[in-house]
Amino acid sequence: MTPRPNDPFAPQGAPEPSLDPHRQNEWPSSGDLAPPPRDPLGPVPFLEAPGAPTEPRRKPSRAGLGAVLTIVAVLAGAALFVSGFTLGQQRDLTPGTSADRQAQFQAFWDAYNKITSEYVGDYDEHKLVEGAIGGLFQALGDPYSAYMSSEDFRNSLSGISGQFEGIGAEMAARDAGGQAGCTPLSETCRLAVTGLVRDAPAEKAGLLTGNLLVAVDGTPVIGLTSDQVIAKVRGPKGTTVKLTIQRAGAAPVEIPIVRDVIQREDVTSSVLANGSVGYLKIDGFSSNAAGDFKEHLQRLVETARVKKVILDLRGDPGGFVDAARTIASQFVGSGPIYWEEFANGTRTPTNAEPGGIAVDPTIQLVLLVDGGSASASEIVAGALQDTGRAKLIGEKTFGKGTIQQWQELGDYGGFRLSTAKWLTPDQTWIHGDGIQPDIPVSVPADTPPEQDPVLDKALEVLGGGGTAALASRRGMPLAA
Repeated sequence: MTPRPNDPFAPQGAPEPSLDPHRQNEWPSSGDLAPPPRDPLGPVPFLEAPGAPTEPRRKPSRAGLGAVLTIVAVLAGAALFVSGFTLGQQRDLTPGTSADRQAQFQAFWDAYNKITSEYVGDYDEHKLVEGAIGGLFQALGDPYSAYMSSEDFRNSLSGISGQFEGIGAEMAARDAGGQAGCTPLSETCRLAVTGLVRDAPAEKAGLLTGNLLVAVDGTPVIGLTSDQVIAKVRGPKGTTVKLTIQRAGAAPVEIPIVRDVIQREDVTSSVLANGSVGYLKIDGFSSNAAGDFKEHLQRLVETARVKKVILDLRGDPGGFVDAARTIASQFVGSGPIYWEEFANGTRTPTNAEPGGIAVDPTIQLVLLVDGGSASASEIVAGALQDTGRAKLIGEKTFGKGTIQQWQELGDYGGFRLSTAKWLTPDQTWIHGDGIQPDIPVSVPADTPPEQDPVLDKALEVLGGGGTAALASRRGMPLAA
């Protein structure tokens, strides 16, 4: 290699020093080149350029070579400093981005930095971050994975936990013909009280089922949706809301109600067919649902001595999978209740809890389902069907076969993310397909409210009578 005449620190006839950062400040190993002579500071044969003059060589002084090494070390240090500064600057521009994803996220950071440094209008940096996080979840295309603001995150958790702050009244919009679901509220679409949580503020204040809501805190509800009115009725514990209600044949009256923490009643029970059939209805798998269900079932089996049970999961959108496991375990004594399949493909069984109340096969069981039975409801339905513990009656279930985890993000709200698939005991994934009932029963849209063909079929299957038994269901809660 020809010497570099412009490099004052390179000995004449010597090649350029190696810039391999992994080899800096190291002598070549014996496996790389011939070993150096005994004097490590003398001329090194393998650094000679081929064809160099053969005249006697002068040995450079230790001080001279030391100076060269010092300068080279300084230059190498400077190079490392510059590269380190560049890397640090890059990391500052892309905080939190791992080295192997720098190129992947460069476009995002370019856009973000451009906005924050040059956008001519006003912007809220907090909303920029929220929007970016929300975009991640939108890009998944999964309806069950979503980003939520802080308020939405709290409200959603309250919904599935079964607790919320309010007055403890259920309300629904009904038109002049009594049909539910009309919107917005008007003279012919009224918001009615359809249920009261026992011992909740609404019941204590004198609110009654059938009352019509006219105004909230003096503001008429006409023109609003049911959700908008419910949001006004709910509020922090200890605060007061004034509801103007109307009762049949009476003038509107204003009732002040102090809000409290409300625990939703997700489980109800009664006896049918002259006390021979126990009926349990679950409206949601909240954090308290499993415990409440066990109490109701125990009273039916041990106190009422029923040997036939109807479990109604129609319209139940699900909730906590732990609650589903506990409820299914009251009828299934052993083996998997469901399986979980994770992102890496591994499958893990979730087995039945021991000590179920009604695992005795002499206790007959049927399960009522429809298109509104989803998620945790389907876990129970799948477990009871696959194990042969119950017959499913009604319509095909919804078909949600994923499990979500919830994570809070401090001031930036939180998200829910699908982190596992769940499968029935036979390891069937029902996502998008639902569960087919063993005994299909369709319910025509014009079926009168007082008729229930699915329940009729369940009573028939159990030998507990037909429509005549419905009268014993209403107004006959099982005494504690």
